[in-house]
Amino acid sequence: MTNREKIVSQAIEILQNLPQGIRYSDFVRQVHGALPQIPINTVHGVIWDLEVKEPQNVFKPARGKYLHTRYRSATEVVESKSMLPAKPKLQENAFYKPYADWLVKELEECTKAIPVGGNAFKDKWGTPDVIGIREPRKSDIIKFPTEIVTAEIKLDSSNLITAFGQACAYRLFSHKSYIVVPINSPDDDISRLDTLSRIFGIGLILYDSSSSKDPKFEIRVRAIKHDPDMFYVNRCMKIIEDELFS
Repeated sequence: MTNREKIVSQAIEILQNLPQGIRYSDFVRQVHGALPQIPINTVHGVIWDLEVKEPQNVFKPARGKYLHTRYRSATEVVESKSMLPAKPKLQENAFYKPYADWLVKELEECTKAIPVGGNAFKDKWGTPDVIGIREPRKSDIIKFPTEIVTAEIKLDSSNLITAFGQACAYRLFSHKSYIVVPINSPDDDISRLDTLSRIFGIGLILYDSSSSKDPKFEIRVRAIKHDPDMFYVNRCMKIIEDELFS
């Protein structure tokens, strides 16, 4: 057998024993571990498009993830069920304050951030769950204009495309907008959100939706700053002026 044939055979054998699939880096590591005599770069060269070379055995349910075709139907059933409305144990607003704190203390995108949510703006275009501001500190030598940062937080993954649309709408009055979704959302949904976020400049944050005390927020895509429409900035900020700018 050639090295390529050995790699393909070993890769398919690994996938046959992994009904949950495997991520690319782990896949390469396992194949190379079973065939240490073959250079790892050769393994990379065969694995990266294995679903194209071996479509009868391999497919990718999401970017960077490989699955044996025998598990394809089972995966599609799981994905379908995951789209049903979830029954979260926690309330979504339980994560507003933790995320506001994380924006300030961990991500350092804001100097102050507050939970908002509900229908505070009384606008059909929606109200962000968290709004923050980034202002220059007294110690800054070069002062910069105030920036507005917004976030749309989702507790379940039943309607992430709508949440993404809301995050896009918030760009009308904010310099940076984030969408915050559970890390256990379907791989394909996260992959699509990742791509859309990079196209539209929206930030993507993943978190553990099972614990409001330790959500483990992690950044997947950082929001790109842009200039919002100052008419809408002032109209929206006027509503929460006392709380956000005091």
